Amino acid sequence: MKIRIEHANLAVRDVDKMIRFVKTAFPEFAIRQEGKNWSGKRWVHIGTDDTYLALNEAPEIPAQKRAPYSLVPGLNHLGYEVGDADALRRRMLEAGYHDSTVPNEHPHRKRVYFYDPEGNDWEFVQYFSDDPNERNDYEIPDVT
Repeated sequence: MKIRIEHANLAVRDVDKMIRFVKTAFPEFAIRQEGKNWSGKRWVHIGTDDTYLALNEAPEIPAQKRAPYSLVPGLNHLGYEVGDADALRRRMLEAGYHDSTVPNEHPHRKRVYFYDPEGNDWEFVQYFSDDPNERNDYEIPDVT
């Protein structure tokens, strides 16, 4: 059996803003189900038949906001493989989202990164090879 992430569960302050972000990145995602949890807070499952994101309303503002890559334990980014990183980047920029990392060059993949409305970082990667050695090559290419 091939291992895959079936879903990720995110606590978010504004469910609707996150739905907009997710639908901009993945236009094929749809709301699978939504409701209220035991405390009356909204939850939404958005995705496809095979994978989804669980978005849970969490309106509390933390005393200290955590930033990705800040050396504080927690999530640094979510990574998704996509078919066209350039098209995704155009959709995100047109919708008003901003790159979190400058797009980088690699002969076997293209990666673009965006912050969501909650400040989480998302990586979107497009591979140009089916060869695992090329896909998983982390050498910095010589650009001279």
